Amino acid sequence: MAISASSSSSTLPSPLPSPSDHGVLRSLLRLSREISISDASRSAPHHQICSSIARRSKLLAVVFEELLRDGAGDLPRSASLCLREILLALQRFKSLLADLSARSRMLLLLQADTVAAGFHELNLDLATLLDIIPIDDLDLSDDVKDLVRLARRQSRRSSPIADPAEEELRSEVLDLIREIEREIVPERSRLEAIFEKLGLDDSRSCRDEIECLEREIGDRVAEKWTAAMIALVGLVRYAKCVLYGASTPRSESSAGKLPFSDLDPAAPVDFRCPISLDLMLDPVVVATGQTYDRESITRWLGSGHATCPKTGQALAHQDLVPNKALKNLICQWCRENSVPYEGAEPINGDPNAVKANKAALEAARMTASFLVQKLSDSPSTETANRVVHELRQLAKSASDNRAFVAEAGAVPLLVPLLYSTDANLQLNAVTALLNLSILEANKKRIMHADGGVDALVHVMSSGATWRAKENAAAAVLSLSSVHSYRRRLGRKPRVIAQLVVLVRTGPTSTRKDALAAILGLAGERENIERLVEGGVVDAAVAAAADADVAEEAVAVIAAVAKRGGAEAVAAADGAVARLIGVMRRGAEWARERAAAALVIICRRTEATAAVAEVAAAPGIEWVIWELMQTGSERGRRKAAALGRICRRWVEADRRAGLSAVTVSSSTAVA
Repeated sequence: MAISASSSSSTLPSPLPSPSDHGVLRSLLRLSREISISDASRSAPHHQICSSIARRSKLLAVVFEELLRDGAGDLPRSASLCLREILLALQRFKSLLADLSARSRMLLLLQADTVAAGFHELNLDLATLLDIIPIDDLDLSDDVKDLVRLARRQSRRSSPIADPAEEELRSEVLDLIREIEREIVPERSRLEAIFEKLGLDDSRSCRDEIECLEREIGDRVAEKWTAAMIALVGLVRYAKCVLYGASTPRSESSAGKLPFSDLDPAAPVDFRCPISLDLMLDPVVVATGQTYDRESITRWLGSGHATCPKTGQALAHQDLVPNKALKNLICQWCRENSVPYEGAEPINGDPNAVKANKAALEAARMTASFLVQKLSDSPSTETANRVVHELRQLAKSASDNRAFVAEAGAVPLLVPLLYSTDANLQLNAVTALLNLSILEANKKRIMHADGGVDALVHVMSSGATWRAKENAAAAVLSLSSVHSYRRRLGRKPRVIAQLVVLVRTGPTSTRKDALAAILGLAGERENIERLVEGGVVDAAVAAAADADVAEEAVAVIAAVAKRGGAEAVAAADGAVARLIGVMRRGAEWARERAAAALVIICRRTEATAAVAEVAAAPGIEWVIWELMQTGSERGRRKAAALGRICRRWVEADRRAGLSAVTVSSSTAVA
């Protein structure tokens, strides 16, 4: 039976929207719901803008939901195109909101006008789209059509100007910075009111804000405000300590610990100055090819030294060549790891940077004074641990911060804490001292503090963790960079004895720090006899068998031999064989140091056994030849010298053999 067209249309269900329109509507519904519950809408600043967008998205979600639910026929082409444009607009809204959530609140406050203008432009685009969408052609109820008109009116009412309350808050924050520049300590009640408006209402939120600001400074996301942001880092850190107390330290782990510093994440060792142990701000190359921070090596040369601090070689000249390639690598690494870098080039020559940094310095000084005063009030172990951890964090970067902490009187308060039975407190205290010791003036404070060196020895011998022990050893290394302190440390048998114990028994990172400290002490000829008596040579020879610390161990052996301990090294059981082994299989720098040590031993010892052992080693000619071909200039020189020594020994031995044969023949004839 035939079915009429009218009956067909009445019995068949209404067709669904085309798949493309249906997909667009689903995306619109999901996106509008996500925006309506966005975290950014609940955070300050720009709370008002974000809240209005959330409310508008909630209205639109009702519209999209009804279009999907009713399953009306195919959408008119004009409506379909408008919905696609609205989808793009909402995606841009979501992107802006996500950007707000990821930014520091202080920077958003500084950029209030820019943010307001950006949202205003998007609101106008959305209003235009809601104007032209043919709502009368859509199967929508009158109530839902009214929601579309309401959303359109709200979009039209947006303003390109920041909210007056935000402008006022920004002025208050900038006024705080100017007052700090003039060394005026902010009133607690005023600080509390401002930070409450910003939504920074606990220690954690302040810590997150500091990390966010530092990341943005490193990424240069707002160059116009970089100087103010640097000052704000100091302000937030000060306010965090004053308003909410010191932060609870995060769990400690020996994993990822740096050889000589407390910066996190772990910077490559090549980026750190061998003298100051800090990130190099202005790396320069000396005559031996080693790189140092300009300030540190200039101070070293100015104190009368004419040798390379790392290799001990005499400097042919004292010219310093900028290592621009390394500086660029350090800058890049700092940006990628969100580490503020003081050596970065000035931002567009901004003259306000220095002024704002004055505020940052004064904020750091205030923070240091507040924390040290808090520590001097004899707090509980838990409170002391939090305060010391804050001091440790403050002293981990920037020489000025280290100076402020020490000038406030931290060193005498930290020393007794090295005897604490609380593992975390002991670790934080010794690491704080290590960070402070990087500054030259603080070395004197630590060395002259009552029981300062003895406390470091106590940690090396009885520290609760290996991390604490190795940081104590690193502190000894830092102190030994001063000539007079190197002598004083060498005159304390317990210092040497505990370093030797760490070399023999510690994990790799601890052994490296201990060997580095011994190497620092070996830079003073007066200490060599005490080092030998303390068992340093035997410990270093044993450590040279471990590839992970072979370079440091061989450096110690070479330094001891060079400054009067060659006989002791030659007499050490297996020393020559171990050095030859390092020349065969060690890393390039270790091979060169092993060759240098062997040259010294062969030249400066009266016994010929060492030379004979080297010359008789299987394949020694090939080992020497390979180093002459692939080593550095210094390595090639040492290899050539060792080769000459071996050839002379072989020739002398051959002649002695011929003489013996001649004498024997003459005796037989007679």
